Amino acid sequence: MSTQDFKYVDYLWDEQKAAALAGDEIALFLYRSNILGEDLRITNYGGGNTSCKTIEKDPLSGDAVEVMWIKGSGGDLGTLTRSGIAGLYMDRMRDLKKIYRGLEFEDEMVALYLRCLYDLDSKAPSIDTALHGFLPFKHIDHLHPDSVIAIAAAHDSEKITREIWGDSMGWIPWQRPGFDLGLQLEKCVVENPGIRGIVLGGHGLFTWGETSYECYMNSLDVIETASAYIAEREGKDKPVFGGEEVTSLDADIRKKVAAKIAPVLRGLCSSHQRMIGHFTDDERVLQFINSKDLDRLAPLGTSCPDHFLRTKIKPLVVRADFQHEMENSEQLKSTTEPLFQQYREDYAAYYEACKRATSPAIRDPNPVVILCPGVGMFTFAKNKQTARVASEFYINAINVMRGSEAITEYTALPRQEAFDIEYWLLEEAKLQRMPKEKPLSRKIALVTGAGGGIGRAIADKLAAEGANVVFTDVSKERLNEALEAYDADTACAALCDVTDKASIEAAFDSACLNYGGVDIMVHSAGLAISKSLTDTSNQDWDLLQNVLVKGQFLLSQAAVKILREQGLGGDLISIASKNGLFAGPNNVGYGTAKAAQQHMTRLLAAELGPEKIRVNTVNPDGVIVGSKIWEGAWAEGRAKAYGITVEELPAFYAKRNLMNEIILPEDIANGVFALVAILNKSTGNMINVDGGMATSFVR
Repeated sequence: MSTQDFKYVDYLWDEQKAAALAGDEIALFLYRSNILGEDLRITNYGGGNTSCKTIEKDPLSGDAVEVMWIKGSGGDLGTLTRSGIAGLYMDRMRDLKKIYRGLEFEDEMVALYLRCLYDLDSKAPSIDTALHGFLPFKHIDHLHPDSVIAIAAAHDSEKITREIWGDSMGWIPWQRPGFDLGLQLEKCVVENPGIRGIVLGGHGLFTWGETSYECYMNSLDVIETASAYIAEREGKDKPVFGGEEVTSLDADIRKKVAAKIAPVLRGLCSSHQRMIGHFTDDERVLQFINSKDLDRLAPLGTSCPDHFLRTKIKPLVVRADFQHEMENSEQLKSTTEPLFQQYREDYAAYYEACKRATSPAIRDPNPVVILCPGVGMFTFAKNKQTARVASEFYINAINVMRGSEAITEYTALPRQEAFDIEYWLLEEAKLQRMPKEKPLSRKIALVTGAGGGIGRAIADKLAAEGANVVFTDVSKERLNEALEAYDADTACAALCDVTDKASIEAAFDSACLNYGGVDIMVHSAGLAISKSLTDTSNQDWDLLQNVLVKGQFLLSQAAVKILREQGLGGDLISIASKNGLFAGPNNVGYGTAKAAQQHMTRLLAAELGPEKIRVNTVNPDGVIVGSKIWEGAWAEGRAKAYGITVEELPAFYAKRNLMNEIILPEDIANGVFALVAILNKSTGNMINVDGGMATSFVR
């Protein structure tokens, strides 16, 4: 097929890039992997596998040996590098067939792959190693294209495969990936000489070629053919998914509704452990969740193993008058809570019915995927990336169901087969090898004044310790600069004027829409005016009270509303000042506002403690380096008050504390971290981060 003829896949092969890699088969194999992984229609994140076989010099004997290079366990094709692959002796791989004891014992073969390693710097070999190793081709792609899985998951899949490709493609019925499936692939090639690929029932696709480019083109051509076959039939004899039953809310309303209901859903999803959310109202999602066939297809679950490992066996469908109930969280909870409870009971029954003597203990029974007709799809997982990827996988599953239904009828894996994948001991071992979560993993923080100075240091610290962070500030320019170091899976930004209730609500909506809710609110936005009583104007007074005191009040109201909807407790942190405790000169407006912030903290701590909402204060002093407050009139005013020059301020402030320490924004951030991550039974407290100022000791 000409590269100009592709309509359903993206041809991304760059001749110049490939020419620069000529002669290096491993580099070309990595290049092929990366461009295949760019198109989520071809294979989902972390899914699929690619390989190549080369002749290398044995480091001990000096003999020429055949080596297979293959994506290692847990890798992603789109980002695969040399460090993410495994290199194995092919003769040793073939020798494993001599000691294979049968299907019941195939899992024990995975550990033996390590004895086949040629490259001692290899990534751990994946489950798919034998599937590639036993096929007699130099370059092999194992992909999960939506269109081919639709054929693989359709009723009469084998017949359809023959109808599309005739004798040029093989077909193997569903079998769990592993050593034995590798033997079945080998058998299929032997029995069907000359085939260009194999469709795996309910699973995916194998294709190959003599060169990396031939393999790539073969993969694209097979996927293109499958896609065209489905496109010719989709919506022709019957409406897609049976037609529309629910009409979507308007786009802007959908986003608003999603932001309002997300905390309720997050709280219910977090009954066992706290979760981070993702929302999408992608048109493919809306077509499915608004359809007449939703209630028939959704309970069937997904087909491809990669799909349901990420999305659980089935989604939860929540039907409600969301536009009406979004302003009444108790009404929404009363609608949805029984649905969650039923889902948990169904999952427990599924576990009990399918578990084996060696099965790991039941995992979190809450749904990963929540479908809200008229609004969109929420996914919840341990972090944003996992939640986002689960969403991408379920969109793949929707594509598969749509394709299968267009051809004949969608069929899912039998529940026992699905369970054996979900609770596979090899998958459990992979989960146990995952790195330990950071202290603030699964937490969402909103930080005001995060565009610079103390606020930015706090936001950076919370993100470094695992939190998802919403950076807010009145300066778009400063926010853009602060966000340069982050991707959307870690942080987002929202313009926020803390004196404006609507602006605050919009910032919290951003937190809910991007991550599912809020756990930590830090009010660091501020300004400082140093004037005597006589020189302090009404405008000065109102500005300080509005930003520092009213801002804290409005932010606390907005945060507590969400914290109550989630029912998970939380933290409110106010960045006040030593000046709220110390009666210094020329400081009536600023010192009074800071004292009000400190007392509001005590009042809110007393009110909110029974709900596990902790309210605390961090009091900085003399944070000159990196602080926006010290740029301009405040520095001049403080210098004047102490009878020194602006240039002398850093040394002056460092010397006046008991420890003679320079206080940095990062020190304030550490104080916040201690309160939200370590001192989890402290509320109504103040932490002074000032190097020791006896005049501002709390007691």
